[in-house]
Amino acid sequence: MLRVIGAGLGRTGTLSLKLALARLLGEPCYHMSEVFAHPEHVALWRDAARGRMPDWEALFQGYAAAVDWPSSAFWEEMSRAYPEAIILLSTRDSESWWRSASSTIFPSARKAPAGEWREMVEELFARRFVADLDDREAAIAAFERHNARVRREAPRERLVEWKPGDGWAPLCAALRLPIPDEPFPHVNTTEEFLSRSF
Repeated sequence: MLRVIGAGLGRTGTLSLKLALARLLGEPCYHMSEVFAHPEHVALWRDAARGRMPDWEALFQGYAAAVDWPSSAFWEEMSRAYPEAIILLSTRDSESWWRSASSTIFPSARKAPAGEWREMVEELFARRFVADLDDREAAIAAFERHNARVRREAPRERLVEWKPGDGWAPLCAALRLPIPDEPFPHVNTTEEFLSRSF
């Protein structure tokens, strides 16, 4: 049962959030890295991008949270399926987001293997974000439009905003959990991402 639905897009500290939420909730957090570990999920996300939603309960069996693409593109549908879950919008300033995304996930997306993987990536971005990942202005506009929509549409009492650097406090306050006596995880720098991409 998901307790946290991540509405923030990739390169907003989502891998750090994955580790932090797993630590806080005691169960795994879904992230794009889980799709690599579960290739049977690729077709489910491709079909979701085409408008055929998966069985969320089956997909997220054993997970307490979900952050990052692809799930963040479906935060609204997921929030209806899990009406008690917190909606977590991870953000950063648009220019630094673009610099990070354009040197990591966007080049990686263009190198996705042919077949279901490429179909998933292309459908996800074209239908739920922006078709041309090289178009800086369009991508930044899509990023800002996504964040504005989450702020506008998410129920106020469920919405939590978080930026890299905020650490444990906003998450623990929203989940009513004590702050761990350990540093917040900070992982997935651009260099780390590039060392393991496609």
